[in-house]
Amino acid sequence: MGKARKITSLLGEKQKIEKEIAKLQKECLHSAKSIKSLQENVDSTTFIIRWVCDNCKYVVGIPNPEELNKYLNNG
Repeated sequence: MGKARKITSLLGEKQKIEKEIAKLQKECLHSAKSIKSLQENVDSTTFIIRWVCDNCKYVVGIPNPEELNKYLNNG
């Protein structure tokens, strides 16, 4: 299999997986969440702090300044 064909195949699989993840996250009730530090983008060295569902890993919000301070001090 040539590189271009392999890449096309992998991108198709990636899209299929991303759709499945999105479906599962949409169905999740997000009943348990934690503040986490996340990489902003796949190729980024910048990190962001967000509320993340413990069950499905969906970003559910941005912590307020008090929550952020508590997270950073207990960190």
